Amino acid sequence: MSIHINAKKENISETVLLPGDPLRAKWIAETFLEDVICYNEVRGMLGYTGMYKGKELSVQGTGMGIPSTLIYCKELITNYGVQNLIRVGSAGSYQKDVEIRDIVIAMAASTTSGINSQRFLGASYAPTANFELFEKAVKEATKMKIPLKAGNVLSSDEFYTDDFNDYKQWAEFGVLCVEMETAGLYTIAAKYNVKALSILTISDSLVTGERTTAKDREMTFLDMTKIALSIA
Repeated sequence: MSIHINAKKENISETVLLPGDPLRAKWIAETFLEDVICYNEVRGMLGYTGMYKGKELSVQGTGMGIPSTLIYCKELITNYGVQNLIRVGSAGSYQKDVEIRDIVIAMAASTTSGINSQRFLGASYAPTANFELFEKAVKEATKMKIPLKAGNVLSSDEFYTDDFNDYKQWAEFGVLCVEMETAGLYTIAAKYNVKALSILTISDSLVTGERTTAKDREMTFLDMTKIALSIA
């Protein structure tokens, strides 16, 4: 049991899917898992464990942003022995050819967060994906004929910025999309020598102004979830 997760150690699998939205965690568990138990309801951050194709798997909501995500990742790793953390989240496109509902795998994560500049005393640390999980995800997506894009993403500390056009500088340097968690996830995974991968679905575009609904983001991002489940 930990401060934010009210579960026994045996209730949580070594592999955990990490949606930001706890209702997406509920949807994944109820849609794809068998023999499901809800092991956590603390602060409404739902967590579930069940069986997927004969293998135990957990799904834990993390909330929005690096600070919230790190709380759950830290406790999952240090209190529950989790070895594989797979983020399944939404992101906003920075590129014209990264379209609504496209799947993006984060190979690396730039960030506006100060978390690593504090840790590394002003030096720049580059958080990256685990290659083994990345390679598996690419292979499984290819088998399922799900197109992928992969590259650098931005983990932002702000959802609403003062200048909407700020994104253009990141886009100019090849950043594919923006979200709020991956840089923290990849950093803590590296610190504790566990595996992490962030698989994202484009929910809106800063280039075109298109966007999906909240209900879509909660319940219809199937391809991303299928890839995550296939490598879990």
